[in-house]
Formats: sequence, structure tokens, C-alpha cells
Amino acid sequence: MESVWKKEARHISFDALKGNKTTDVLIVGGGIAGILCAYKLKNAGVDCILAEAGNICGGVTQNTTAKITLGHGLIYDKLIKRFGEEKARLYLEAQTRAGKEYADLCRNIDCNFEIKDSYVYSLDNRRKLEREIEALHRLGAEAEFSDADELPFKVAGAVRMRRQAQFHPLKFLYTLAKDLPIHENTKVIEFLPNKVVTNRGSISFRKLLIATHFPIFNKHGSYFIKLYQHRSYVLALRGAQSINGMYVDESETGLSFRSFGDLLLLGGGGHRTGKQGGCWQELEAFAAKAYPNSEIVSRWATQDCMTLDGVPYIGRYSASTPDVYVATGFNKWGMTNAMVATDILCDLVMEKQNPYAEVFSPSRSILHPQLAINAFESTVGLLTPTAPRCPHLGCALKYNRAEHTWDCPCHGSRFSENGEVIDNPATDDNESIGK
Repeated sequence: MESVWKKEARHISFDALKGNKTTDVLIVGGGIAGILCAYKLKNAGVDCILAEAGNICGGVTQNTTAKITLGHGLIYDKLIKRFGEEKARLYLEAQTRAGKEYADLCRNIDCNFEIKDSYVYSLDNRRKLEREIEALHRLGAEAEFSDADELPFKVAGAVRMRRQAQFHPLKFLYTLAKDLPIHENTKVIEFLPNKVVTNRGSISFRKLLIATHFPIFNKHGSYFIKLYQHRSYVLALRGAQSINGMYVDESETGLSFRSFGDLLLLGGGGHRTGKQGGCWQELEAFAAKAYPNSEIVSRWATQDCMTLDGVPYIGRYSASTPDVYVATGFNKWGMTNAMVATDILCDLVMEKQNPYAEVFSPSRSILHPQLAINAFESTVGLLTPTAPRCPHLGCALKYNRAEHTWDCPCHGSRFSENGEVIDNPATDDNESIGK
């Protein structure tokens, strides 16, 4: 189970930390957000270190579908209703700026960067699409209705956004990372005031950026109740119908499509981590019907942190941790949101004003219906009297038959059948599995 990105990219490696070090800015987490932050800070002349527990890009980043687009589902109509037109416009501006920054960087990097139109389609609700187009026009964005006739099934239509992009994420990130101050296999095991203890030594800092997908600093910020995790699956098909654009269903459990060379990347089968879902079986059944002559050449799965209101948490970790910052909850749109996080966090640690910081602030209201769902799932997980349990906060784990893993429905931690930790927020292996 390996993504096409991992198969094609030449991995680079970095030495583990040796002894104790001091830096102005410590970045914990070597995925796309962490690497982009380190790249921008280093180029701004800021002394920084990135510590990664395993290998850079070894987690969720290597399993993305790598779409660089403003089309984050049907979000803009919702943002106007939740936050008002001004904050919705700022969200859009931040994403637009992120896309332009990728285009600028990719001009000098061989990473299969391609300009593509982006489509958010609906199977049966044209009015939803029309409202989204109206919202985008109010915010100053170009969008139009499309019949989406490239798709192998009938839809009510799609919101089309021209001149978005797709790329090869690992080729891009390995190029950026090669000269950065990175320590791999350096796992943070304790947080102290302006200092972390790792398995290889300690690192003292002035500012700390947590870019570990799900935040691992458990004592602050209430992220255990503000976030949940969602799994989705991808098949790489050879011999399937070519798709020229990037397509995603407005439904959280729908299908997505994009091309990569002669391959079609078919995504879907999604479900809340620890729950039942369609998984690869759903995609295989669809491919057999829609693309009967195609061949599956690769398959993989990914996991996304989902916020209460559809907007990432980027900024100060909590009111009680003034020197600690976070980037999490990218809601399936990690490419542009990682770049947005980079711009905001780098400005904050350099004590500059950022026009988008308030929109993404982790301290904004948590009074949303999803909060009750997250609380319910956590309560059920804690009260379920079965083993094994998750070492993060003690919830009962569920066996994932599709991936042969033990998954936590409360907060999304995942473990192998041998108890090895795969996905956080848990940071340690689970000794209760397999006993």
C-alpha cells in the first residue's frame, strides 16, 4: 500500500539530533506544513530547526491527492452564513495567495506542476451549486456552472474554477527540504517551558510551531474536542478514461478524480476514523463498473483532521501558551491550507501583522453542532468496555478490516496489528494490542 508519489520520488534523509541544541524557532512535524514553515523562516534569516519523529513526508503528506485549488467543496456560501462576507473574503484571499505562491515556487522545481480547472460537483442538487457560484461572485472570485460531462456518470452540475493546479507533492517538498535544518528520527517526548526533550537530546527555543497533523501537546487548546479525523481512500488506475480537470463531490463521502500522467486517481470510500465506510471496496466496485478495462496499479489511504466549522486552526496554540503556535484541521485541503498556515505562522513568530490571522485563529468560538457529535463519540469510546484501548485518552479502539489496523473513533489515532503507532494524536506504541 504505497502512493504513486512515494513510488516515484527519490527520498532524501537527514541525521537525527545529537545532543542538545538551541534555536529561535523549533518546528515539530516534518509534513508539508512543517517543511514550508522551515523553508520560509530560513529564507527570511530566522534561526530554526525542524524535528521529525520519523522521516519527513512519511505521514499524511505522502498520501494526498495534491490538488491546489480554491474549490474546497461548497464552502464559501457556508462561510458567508457563519462568519459574514468579510471573513469569507479573507479566507478566499488567503487561499488565492497560497495558490500563487505554489505557482511561483514550482517554476523552478520539477514536480509535475500543471494548471487544471477545478470542479465541485453535486449528484442531485443544482441549487446548492448555484448558491455557491453566487457566493463566489459576491466575494470577487471567478466561478461558473458546468455540466461536468467528463465524469462517467450523470450529475446535477458542478462549480467550475479555472486555472487551479495539481502537482507531485514529494518531488516538490524534497527539493525544498534538501538544505533545511532538519533532524529526522527525533521524537519529542516531553514539553517544557521553552524547551522540548526528545529521544536524542533536548532543544531549547524562543518560539515553537506544532505541525504534527493532529496536535500532540495535549494539555492545552482542547483540540481533542475541537477536531475529529476522517479517512479516505485512493486507487491509481491505468487504462481508465482520461480526466482533464480535478473533480470532487460536494458530499463528504463522494468520489474525487484527477489525472497523473497516464493514471486516473480515484478517491472516495470515506468515513470517520474508527467507523465503518466504503473503503477500497467501494472504489473497486465503482472502477469495475465505470472502467471495466482498467488496472489498479496502486492504492493508498489518507487521514484528515476536521474542524468544527470548516476552517483550519492556525495561530497561537492556546491563551496559556504564548510562545507556542499550531497548524491543524486542514479539512481535506492540506495543500493550500498548509501554505496559508506557513504565511500566518511565520508572520506571527516574526511579530508581523497578518491580515488572515483572525479568520484562522484557534481561539475562535467552538459553539457548533459538530462539538456535540465529537463529545458524544468521545463519551461512547470512553465508556465502551472493550480492549484494546487508545493510549492517547483511553478510548476503545475499533478494528479496521480494510487496512488491518486498530483505529480510535474518538480522536483518530491508529495502530498496526502489532501495536505500532501509525497516526497521531497518540505518540507511543500500544502495548495492549496483540495480548
